[in-house]
Amino acid sequence: MKIKRYLVILFVLIYLELIFNLFAYGTILKDSIVNIILFCFVNSFIIYFITGLFREKINKIVSYIVFSFMGFWYSLYYIFYKVFITPFSIALFRQSDQTLKFGKNIILSILQNLHVVILLFLPLVFLIIFNKKINLKKITLKNFVIYFCIFIISISVYLFNIFIQRKNTGSIYNLIFETNNVSLNIQKLGVPFTTYLDIYRTIFGFSEKIVIEEELEPVEEEVIEYNDNKLELNFEGGDGDIYTINKYMSNDSGTKQNEYTGMFKNKNLVFIVAESFSEIAVSKDLTPTLYKLIHNGFDFENFYTSNNLSTIGGEFQAITGLYADNTILSKWRSGTGNYPYGLANVFKNLGYNTFAYHNNSAYFQDRNVYLKSQGFENFKGCYNGLEKSINCERWPQSDIEMIDATIPDYINSDSPFLAYYMTVSGHFYYDYSNNSIARKNKDLVDHLDYPEDVKGYLATQIELDRALEHLVSKLEEAQKLDDTVIVLVADHYPYNLPIEYINMLSTYERDSLIEANSNNLIIYNSKIKNTKIDKVGMSIDIIPTVYNLFGIDYDSRLIIGKDILSTSDGIAIFKDKSWVTNYGTYYASTSEFVANSNVPEGYVERINNIVNNRVAISRMIVSNDYYKYIFNGSMSSSVGGTKN
Repeated sequence: MKIKRYLVILFVLIYLELIFNLFAYGTILKDSIVNIILFCFVNSFIIYFITGLFREKINKIVSYIVFSFMGFWYSLYYIFYKVFITPFSIALFRQSDQTLKFGKNIILSILQNLHVVILLFLPLVFLIIFNKKINLKKITLKNFVIYFCIFIISISVYLFNIFIQRKNTGSIYNLIFETNNVSLNIQKLGVPFTTYLDIYRTIFGFSEKIVIEEELEPVEEEVIEYNDNKLELNFEGGDGDIYTINKYMSNDSGTKQNEYTGMFKNKNLVFIVAESFSEIAVSKDLTPTLYKLIHNGFDFENFYTSNNLSTIGGEFQAITGLYADNTILSKWRSGTGNYPYGLANVFKNLGYNTFAYHNNSAYFQDRNVYLKSQGFENFKGCYNGLEKSINCERWPQSDIEMIDATIPDYINSDSPFLAYYMTVSGHFYYDYSNNSIARKNKDLVDHLDYPEDVKGYLATQIELDRALEHLVSKLEEAQKLDDTVIVLVADHYPYNLPIEYINMLSTYERDSLIEANSNNLIIYNSKIKNTKIDKVGMSIDIIPTVYNLFGIDYDSRLIIGKDILSTSDGIAIFKDKSWVTNYGTYYASTSEFVANSNVPEGYVERINNIVNNRVAISRMIVSNDYYKYIFNGSMSSSVGGTKN
């Protein structure tokens, strides 16, 4: 007796989903099992028809192709997630150079996860071995009618399951019709449906549901009445997304100035996005300069560097104040968008000399292009000038060498200066054989009782620490330290380290979704005292915080991040739209809210709306070049002025 092809396909689809979720996420969400299995029924009929259209020999070949593709597709999603801790999507084909650049890392990841890849290709092996026992004959008219009727019933049940959940945030209905959340889609809808949805939205576009309401009330009552951080802008009119953004902006209360407004006016700024920096690497013994800068300036105790689309996503968030999304990074990389609040654009308007540096290839991910949209016309990296001063052939390159080679460019500047750095010494992998910086500083960590990768990671952060030590020393030597502000933020946490390795260095148990992202933000000046900031913040909040500290006129509604030092409530948003506020933590995958204190009625739903809005509006701003629209195609003379 031959096994029915449909049953084989059904069990294979369920098997692949189970393997993918168990190894990628370590679990299968209870409320997702029904969703995924129901769609496996639907999808199995599609594959059943495809593999039964021809005579038996051809159907066998088609079945081999389909099973090979399924093994490849699930493996692609899995390996991509393991390397970048970011779900794969069609839009990321446009970022394929990032994947190719780290081809060696991907090969290593495949070897490390070869057991999972083998498990994902087992159905193909099963088909090859047992194909004679599987009915691969052409579908008869009778079977077609029977299975088509079952197919219609399956779709009907699946659609019913969608619509009975329509009011719930994070429900299937919400994910399909109202929001774009690839990370949660894969967990709740499964890989095939996520792929179909992704292809559809790539071709036809997708407008997210925006719930317009006023932002949160201030965390505390203000004793002094401060001015609003707003400009006189016209938010009337517009069509489509422009209309939606205008409506959102007009209802956003923005943030107010505060006691820190203008405290760094006219000072120099060194702004650093540090590759894979994490607070777990900070100690008095190994990284004393990092420790000093963190605990002798503004000490942000609830700050997160949300891991979103690897380095380019983290850099985008840190220097635009917008939430990163894979559908807009191609536009960002093209350098065609208008960013009046770009770092160099703002500070050049104030008469600053501006500089930008990166110690990896200047051309990787089009950094030489998109930094120009931020106003950096004189960006220098490897292979466009910096290779003359540092060793660009090692991997990763040295942060110390970059700092030492570039300080002379600006240290004696007659005008205030802005120096921007994107570092690379902290990049994975962290074993001594693959990481030149880990090898370089091996003797400094060899005494520690940790696995090699943990010691290697610490060795790379020592390089960053000593680069900062050299920077501070040179600024002090030139009598510029008191008049310089150092800002440092990570692009993301060291996501290539397994969470159990991260917890070896952590003072508390972290999860891989939220607490792995808990990090330090450095805003340091030698003349200020240690000031602890308890409010929750994230990478998109840095730009408005810095602009307020430097007394710069800007409209706080136009930057999705909010000044951490203002009285507005703080929100940290993560890749699946989970979030943290000072009231508690919300896990989007399970719709669970863990409260720190009593919360107002309807609080969770309101924050869910705000989170979805901020992510969607960030995407709309970039994809529609909204800043060009609102400033009538110019950088606007009103942007970048200073408060008196």
